[in-house]
Amino acid sequence: MIVVRAGQSLSDLRCGGAPMVALDARPNHVGIDPEFAVGTVLGKRYVATDGAELLVTKPGQGTLSIGVVPLVVKEAAPLPASD
Repeated sequence: MIVVRAGQSLSDLRCGGAPMVALDARPNHVGIDPEFAVGTVLGKRYVATDGAELLVTKPGQGTLSIGVVPLVVKEAAPLPASD
């Protein structure tokens, strides 16, 4: 994923209930927590309450969250009406 807008909350970013790690770090494979198994959608932006925003570049089964609070899909801005 790509961080579009950073926020303080990203220090506790999780996927599937497990903490996210840097690409060069050794992951601790703990599996997906069933409560965080909704998944992510390719190309969608997910936002946190503090304004942090992530763009999904590879979909998966794990739900993105800050701690135990799931991120929500950012809604597209409505286009102006062309009368």
